[in-house]
Amino acid sequence: MNEQLLNVVVRKRDIQGVDVVVLDLESADGAPLPRFDAGAHVDIHVAPGLVRQYSLCSDPNDVRCYRLGVLKDPASRGGSQAVHEALLEGREVQISAPRNLFPLAADAQRSVLLGGGIGITPMIAMAYVLHQQGAAFELHYCGRSRSRSAFLAELAQAPFASRVFTHFDDEGLEQRLDLAKVFGHAAPGTHMYTCGPSGFMDWVIEGARQQGYAEDHIHKEYFQVEVDSSGAGFEVVAARSNKTVHVAEGQSILDALAGVGIKIEISCEQGVCGTCLCEVLEGEPDHRDVYLTEDEKAANDQILVCCSRAKSNKLVLDI
Repeated sequence: MNEQLLNVVVRKRDIQGVDVVVLDLESADGAPLPRFDAGAHVDIHVAPGLVRQYSLCSDPNDVRCYRLGVLKDPASRGGSQAVHEALLEGREVQISAPRNLFPLAADAQRSVLLGGGIGITPMIAMAYVLHQQGAAFELHYCGRSRSRSAFLAELAQAPFASRVFTHFDDEGLEQRLDLAKVFGHAAPGTHMYTCGPSGFMDWVIEGARQQGYAEDHIHKEYFQVEVDSSGAGFEVVAARSNKTVHVAEGQSILDALAGVGIKIEISCEQGVCGTCLCEVLEGEPDHRDVYLTEDEKAANDQILVCCSRAKSNKLVLDI
């Protein structure tokens, strides 16, 4: 995938909470940036070979800048640390054009937005759009501590501030998030959106299901997942490259292919972004990603080689 990159400069940098850097990016040549839809993200080329994805949290109608928030995660693979250290004011950096894997449903009559921690970022952009549309919605922001959370001042001053509800673990029980109360019994046309740590999202998604939400009314975006590389080894045939490689237990298809000189473009390396998607010509994948839908997984004609494995003894890929 060869895409045109945008040259941007960090015009403003602000540390909010404790470990969240909020960056305003503007076009290096002063031109308007491409418009984006709420829920979109960009790939930031932080350093050679280091590409990471972050959700846009600014008003999509403001083409003067893109805003994003990055949590310095001690468990990260180097991306967030590099962003905090390298992306200082005045620094130029390349980003992709916005891409959206987490769009708002056009036919929603009511939207419930639930962000956990730094997962609040795409929800802010969604709230701007829903407010401008005059749509019915509410935004719930959950975190461990108010003092460690970003964007609180912006949300308190936003034109949709009356639709924002905060829930922090270290504050009173009366403000804790009550999923049954928030969701109620799923009314026709109500859609739910969630982003945040995996445990938070699993809890929210299960809560929506218990309240009767249909799967196509539950929208989710993972930003970090645990990759399970367990399981027996198998064979991968790269049909176009005419190469065959053994993928050992604990080894990714991606790494095995790299060992025989086949390089696949990657970004998240966790089955979240879809960058390393390959076509399956033969065999049965063991899907371990959170990118493909359940129907796409059932079709067994695509695989994310950064994290997924094989149920069959051999996979033939169109690479």
